[in-house]
Amino acid sequence: MTDPFNQAEANRKVLVADESAEGRLDQWLTAKLEGEFSRNRIKQLIEQGEVLLNGTPVTEPKKKIRLNDRVEIGLPEPEDPVPQGEDIPLDVLYEDDDLIVISKPAGLVVHPGAGNWTGTLVNALIHHCGDSLSGIGGVKRPGIVHRLDKDTTGVMVVAKNDNAHRHLAAQFADHGRSGPLERAYQAVVWGRPRQLKGTIDAPLGRASADRTKRSVKREESEDAREAITHYEVLARFHEKPDATCLASLVECQLETGRTHQIRVHMAHMGNPLIGDADYGAAFRTKANLLPDAAKAVVNAFHRQALHAFLLAFEHPRTGEVMHFEAEMPEDMAALIAALEA
Repeated sequence: MTDPFNQAEANRKVLVADESAEGRLDQWLTAKLEGEFSRNRIKQLIEQGEVLLNGTPVTEPKKKIRLNDRVEIGLPEPEDPVPQGEDIPLDVLYEDDDLIVISKPAGLVVHPGAGNWTGTLVNALIHHCGDSLSGIGGVKRPGIVHRLDKDTTGVMVVAKNDNAHRHLAAQFADHGRSGPLERAYQAVVWGRPRQLKGTIDAPLGRASADRTKRSVKREESEDAREAITHYEVLARFHEKPDATCLASLVECQLETGRTHQIRVHMAHMGNPLIGDADYGAAFRTKANLLPDAAKAVVNAFHRQALHAFLLAFEHPRTGEVMHFEAEMPEDMAALIAALEA
């Protein structure tokens, strides 16, 4: 059987569709290039215009493929797997020879990964700290002992040497159960929890429908991981006579630190975060119940309304318990002001 690929050009693959040609272009290519490219990578190449269909660039992954179609795939130069320093401004709250504490803005990814090889917090830290960052976290995560989602704002601590990294990592692994570690968040949610103060104890694992998301699991599930969030309602907006309200400001403290923990736990209670497209999309129409001014602000808020305002930990060298707070970001402050009005 002849090889369907023409390797005359190292940066291009050519494939002529055979009898298996049916359905979407990205799905068909993924099957044909199994082991070489993931479906996400195929999708990226198509959207970047790197795929030609019968000589014409196609940027729609859903494009139908037919028998005898000629598909050419451009292969960009491989990217450097080692993060490089980039002059990205940092809001530094504290820094010494062992660690640096920053207030992370919305939109900043913590460390390089698929689709985000540059422009991350790690790139900014390498530029700012030079070679002093801890290497224990791995080449793509130097100094990182915990993380915040891309669109979550707030306080983060980063280790600048291996001893600090081990000490801080142990505190985060203990979740503050026997030490001074404390993490507190402010979130703006739809409605309000039935109890104004309480604890959500619900194991989390990967969502079956989308492996990038998390969902509440039964304890006996193979991938279930303990997840505990303590919460308290701080303010209620547009309260009704029956004590319900359209939105609330909630403070959450983590006893564990699972991916998307607060976002999933609050959605599980029926109070997803405003702006959370992953776990609260079904609640967007609730904005129609707000006054026009507040409705406009809510509809323009395109990230989860979550801010890590407080972080406390024991300094790895001095043993001093250090507390840091980050001011509410402007967009969340404007959201709260609009809801209050």
